[in-house]
Amino acid sequence: MKQKSYDTVSEATNDLLQRGYTTNFSLMNEKECLVCHKTSVHLSPDDFEIDEIHRFEGMTDPGDEMIVYAISSAKYNMKGVVVNAYGMYADNNTSAIVKKLNRR
Repeated sequence: MKQKSYDTVSEATNDLLQRGYTTNFSLMNEKECLVCHKTSVHLSPDDFEIDEIHRFEGMTDPGDEMIVYAISSAKYNMKGVVVNAYGMYADNNTSAIVKKLNRR
């Protein structure tokens, strides 16, 4: 299956939501995991797979450079998204979680 292409972050997250990626994950660098604040589930780097990556370039502002990750976890039966900055405003933390996200 060919990966879709999106023009905006909101277009990507809305389509992923429609395709079952309903959990909003956040990076928790100090614990090297992804966290869903709604359910308090913490995913270590071994607990999830990266299904899709969508990069968005800031046309006029480098602060608009974002990456949307579509994440799935068979262990927790969850699918969701992580939205993170890259480029100038990226977190340069070298935690295992960031390394896994960047490996893809």
